[in-house]
Parts: sequence; C-alpha cells; structure tokens
Amino acid sequence: MAKKLYVGNLSYNTFEDSLRNLFSSYGNVESVKIITDRDTGYSKGFGFVEMSTDAEAQAAISATNGVEFDGRRLKVNEAMDKPRRDRDNGGNYGRW
Repeated sequence: MAKKLYVGNLSYNTFEDSLRNLFSSYGNVESVKIITDRDTGYSKGFGFVEMSTDAEAQAAISATNGVEFDGRRLKVNEAMDKPRRDRDNGGNYGRW
C-alpha cells in the first residue's frame, strides 16, 4: 500500500522532477505534488511524495529529513489526513 509523505521547507525554486529524483533513490515514487498558490501559481514551500511501500517511505524519511536540498533543510514525515471542515453558511466559510 502506498504511503504519502509530507515534505516541508522546500525552496521556492524546487520542481516536482527534482523532488522525484531525490526520493527515487529510496524506492518507487508513485506521485509528487508541490502545493502552489492558486492565484499566483508560485510554490507554497511544501509538497507531498507518495512512495509504493511503508518500508520505502520509512527509508526516505530517515534519509531525507533534515537534509539540505536546493539550499533549504527539508522537513520530511508521514503525511496526516486532512481534517474535515464543517460546512456552515452554505460552504462560504464566512466569506462575502
């Protein structure tokens, strides 16, 4: 079963291909997604890498957490499920 990893403190100049290359040293990378600002399209400085197995994910965490990559020290750990937000106000979340 695939395991999703959170990768934080990314350089704003890091691209998905370079992140995939880094993590592929530790196993099969199923997917890579760097989160971007919806208005500007610029990186928000974090992303997610999905590894094929738990063992590969643990190897990747051990090898990359705290390591400097593109001039920044990475923070890598197991991704947590996104908490569900209650939808009140018809889903507007207090926006006008």
